[in-house]
Amino acid sequence: MKIAYFDCASGISGDMTLGALVDCGVDLAAIQAGVDSLGFTQIQFSAAEVKRKGFRGQKVSIDHPKEQAHRHLHHIVEKIDASPVLTQTQKDLARRIFTCIGEAEARVHGSTLRKVHFHEVGAVDSIADVVGSAIGLSLLGVDRIVCSPVPTGTGFIEIEHGRVSVPAPAVAEILKGIPLAASHVPFELTTPTGAAIIATVADEFGPLPAMKIRQIGLGAGDRDLKEQPNLLRLIVGEVDEHLLSDQVWVLETNLDDISGEVIGHCTTKLFEAGALDVYTTAIQMKKNRPGVLVTVLCQPEMIAKMEKILFKETGTLGIRRWPASRHKLERRPHSIQTEWGNVQGKLAVLSDGTTSFSPEFESCRVIAMEKNVPLKDVYELALRAYQHSTNS
Repeated sequence: MKIAYFDCASGISGDMTLGALVDCGVDLAAIQAGVDSLGFTQIQFSAAEVKRKGFRGQKVSIDHPKEQAHRHLHHIVEKIDASPVLTQTQKDLARRIFTCIGEAEARVHGSTLRKVHFHEVGAVDSIADVVGSAIGLSLLGVDRIVCSPVPTGTGFIEIEHGRVSVPAPAVAEILKGIPLAASHVPFELTTPTGAAIIATVADEFGPLPAMKIRQIGLGAGDRDLKEQPNLLRLIVGEVDEHLLSDQVWVLETNLDDISGEVIGHCTTKLFEAGALDVYTTAIQMKKNRPGVLVTVLCQPEMIAKMEKILFKETGTLGIRRWPASRHKLERRPHSIQTEWGNVQGKLAVLSDGTTSFSPEFESCRVIAMEKNVPLKDVYELALRAYQHSTNS
């Protein structure tokens, strides 16, 4: 599986995205041809290597005649749909990015998607950024995109509607639900175009996944910031095709003043409510008191439900939480026939393509009770039967 990781240490913008893509080997001439097909006149891309805080990066610039156009979403979409050069995948991605921006603008201005008109993002250079990025991402040909938490910067900027604080209203709307990174840089690090690109294409947000790195692209922003390199790093690599990846949340709390019965009851309720896993660890707390660390793994949408149970059942005063990326083997339900009956379980596909079978406890327990045999014997019988079936 080919995977791309956007390391947004200094935020993300349209031109930084283009620079990172070109630095990863995407053909700028192909991007130029695709944008030319929109029918705008005299748009010219150029790329040059620049330095940002001593590090090299690719700066993609867009030259075009000055204009004062304020476009509606449907005007831009019509141009995209009419292109004889863009592929259907590229058109669809460009439309989705612009729709993301349009929906944010409509919410900010109390308008509708049909009526809202773009100011800065409706300009030719921004259109070129979005469509060019859609083309570049398509040509990059990755199967999955992961992004780091996104810093927005601080301070104030001047836009069509006057002076606003960073993040700008549309950027804040677009980044709802996306992890943000703290930043004290007094500059708009993440633009509406950059926010919309990553909000549209990222499959998950978190740390760099386990991968074998193949390419690294660095896209430079306009300014050479004094605080840090103004670069977007795009890391492209490969992961084992049998490994699946997703993001879960880890919730933890320390307990030292409740009984084991209460903790056991709480873990049962957490599992019943949909926790992926719950486990306890013996710890030493302040004043040398023995305690218990309760750890919960859950999907993002289950965080509030899990925390409510922990607060209610344990009386804890605080819960720590953070996102964690995980890799897991491809797996599917499987059953194996034994002399004592059918045993249900899971089949996992290993990195070399071979498989392993794990009998389910409950299925083995039922057989052990019915046949009055040790549970371990049922496990061993099921594994031998599976091994025999793979060798025959």
